[in-house]
Amino acid sequence: MEGKADVYPFAAIVGQDLMRKGLLLNLVNRKLGGILIRGEKGTAKSTAVRAIADLMPELSVVNLPVYATEDRVVGTLDIEHAIREGEKKFEPGLLAKAHGHILYVDEINLLDDAIVDALLDAAAMGVNTVEREGVSYSHPSRFILIGTMNPEEGELRPQLLDRFALSVEVNGERDVESRMEVIRRRLAFEADPDEFRRRYEPQQLELRERIERARQLLEQIKPSEELLKWTAAVGIRLKVDGHRADIMLMKTAMAMAAFQGRTQIVADDMVEAAMMVMPHRMRKRPFEEGAYDHETIRELLGDLLSEVTHAS
Repeated sequence: MEGKADVYPFAAIVGQDLMRKGLLLNLVNRKLGGILIRGEKGTAKSTAVRAIADLMPELSVVNLPVYATEDRVVGTLDIEHAIREGEKKFEPGLLAKAHGHILYVDEINLLDDAIVDALLDAAAMGVNTVEREGVSYSHPSRFILIGTMNPEEGELRPQLLDRFALSVEVNGERDVESRMEVIRRRLAFEADPDEFRRRYEPQQLELRERIERARQLLEQIKPSEELLKWTAAVGIRLKVDGHRADIMLMKTAMAMAAFQGRTQIVADDMVEAAMMVMPHRMRKRPFEEGAYDHETIRELLGDLLSEVTHAS
């Protein structure tokens, strides 16, 4: 787990609104299902991941290196000890270390298939099971899964892609003033990290308090029958497989409403949630690359966007 003394403040990150909101929603509801951040190098992906844990004192980031061995990830069983002593001896891996925290995988699209399978199992069941020569050991493994990747280096296996509740695209800032501010803040942070962090502590505290309030409000939110119907209609319209997308869409909209200080879901919550939940789950046509963009989603939803206003 990483230390937090020299972590760049989350509140100081310039732009990247969708990425920042997706990360915050996973703090509001830690069972939401994680987030995949796709984008070119140098767009604050890793900075944002380390910074989000800094917001909540009880959270740490556990890094899963892309070339980690299976034993290091899932843990190991000492078979000789089990045979000799008649008891199980388990050496915890990263999945045990990440329980209750953030599991961060940079370049997640380059993971070995065996590691991907272990992640899929733990993410689905909340339990990691290690089996060796007829001996098995299980332990809880519930974590916020955050993956980052550069699409230019290859895509992610569909099975793992679907496990992420949210997926967002990040790009470098295109506004001169915004890029200037990125440079200005980074230089100030490197010159005096302690002073820079003190400067942003009021905003950090405000975010922490907002997240805590949102967690309380989330427990009070009950989606209406009309919103459930709209959610189901979106899944059908966008031709996503299975029902995970529908469930994630509603859970994301609920977290969005709570983060905005409301116990009632409104149209904007549903639409914005759809932009983060649906694109990476939609079927691609032959030779089509990447995820659908927001404008394409809006066009496909069409009349459903007006219907959600009445449903809410």
